[in-house]
Amino acid sequence: MSFQNDLRSAIRSIPDYPKPGIIFRDITTLLGNASAFRRAVDELVQPWAGTKVDKVAGIEARGFILGGAVAHQLSIGFVPIRKKGKLPHKVVTIGYSLEYGIDQMEMHEDALAAGEKVILVDDLIATGGTATAAVRLLQQLGAEVVAACFVIDLPELGGAKKIKAMGVPVHTLITFDGH
Repeated sequence: MSFQNDLRSAIRSIPDYPKPGIIFRDITTLLGNASAFRRAVDELVQPWAGTKVDKVAGIEARGFILGGAVAHQLSIGFVPIRKKGKLPHKVVTIGYSLEYGIDQMEMHEDALAAGEKVILVDDLIATGGTATAAVRLLQQLGAEVVAACFVIDLPELGGAKKIKAMGVPVHTLITFDGH
């Protein structure tokens, strides 16, 4: 069985969640499968092994798990990008649109230095609203976002194209059709 098939079989698909017509791609089953989790992290790390990267940034919450593991494998620091109001020190904030309104995310203003090379990591890219906001937030602090990495791409929703249009390469491990 191929790596993509192994990974696909380790991800649970939940129909009609969070609303009718949506198929939720749940990576908690992947995280609980030691070999699938290890292989996913290895595949997320592989393109950057031996290159100069300073930090990994992860989007709350599943991006913390994956991004922390990627940062560990690369022996570099990790930067959490959190929902508004969760960080205790001076922060920079960015607003972004959701299907159902507006939200904000933050990171500590001293989490990285201008010019640092950063990889953004999250579990899934769908419409790209959260990921594009995270890229803008990192760039606002002067980071060079060298790539955005995701386990899952939902290409019909166009998020990966939005990130690429920002000049940031996108690395994904598998795709699923539909929403």
